[in-house]
Amino acid sequence: MPHVDAEMLPVPSTAQWVETAFAKVNLALHVRERRSDGYHALESLFVFAEAGDRLSGHERFDGMVSLRVEGPFADALDAGPDNLVMKAAHALQAHMREERGAAMVLTKNLPVASGIGGGSADGAAALRLLVRLWNVDIAPEMLEEIALSLGSDVPACLASVTQTVRGRGELLQRQTVAGLPGTPMLLVNPGIGVSTARIFGAWDRIDRGPLRAADLAELIAEGRNDLEPPAMEAAPVIADVLAALRSCEGVKLSRMSGSGATCFALFDTDRHLAAAAVALRARHGHWWIAETRIRTE
Repeated sequence: MPHVDAEMLPVPSTAQWVETAFAKVNLALHVRERRSDGYHALESLFVFAEAGDRLSGHERFDGMVSLRVEGPFADALDAGPDNLVMKAAHALQAHMREERGAAMVLTKNLPVASGIGGGSADGAAALRLLVRLWNVDIAPEMLEEIALSLGSDVPACLASVTQTVRGRGELLQRQTVAGLPGTPMLLVNPGIGVSTARIFGAWDRIDRGPLRAADLAELIAEGRNDLEPPAMEAAPVIADVLAALRSCEGVKLSRMSGSGATCFALFDTDRHLAAAAVALRARHGHWWIAETRIRTE
């Protein structure tokens, strides 16, 4: 179906459905090799923050799918057919041969191109919302297949639970790491976006070994983000963010997420989290800083 702006056609007043597109955070990201299909073989531990974008929608009976984007980062995102929310809607609509449409509103709270899966989480939230909105009967495996066609991180974002992710994102395994759920977490972005393709292209192609995360101590001691060096070379301010986070009291772990530029810190207590947020906002008023927690499953 073609993209039509919500203002162009009347939309019946129907029940509204809401989904949260939870921010995805890579607590570790190991790049193992470049595959023959051009994708990189990855090993990562994904957790999801309580913070995220908000997607709402209601049914349209004219078959059209429309999207409006609002919120603090709306200006950085296009609402046209290339938006992952629109792609998800059209993919599910085509697969189910669904004749109904949807009018959706995305409140963009997360920065764009920031390494915390904002677009992927939005696409996954759209799939979850439309499965409920249209009351479609689809096997979980098929929904994951549709999600993977949208992007490597989208399948993991469907469930938005702590999981080990391998391959290009299609090999998922739920993971329990004692002490992680509910952990206070600070997300910081210095106000820049970086190109995922550029960062992966600059990876040094050295396999530094598999990911082991049986517990938090092992994750801290042996985990890493192999994309931090090329990301810091492309955007030196990322090193400044990591240094600022690691200097805060009560930090258990701090790394860059994904291909950047957002970084995170896990804290011992809510008090430490709040104090760090106050201090960083005072020194770096232009940085995006979000106080949140690791989502409890």
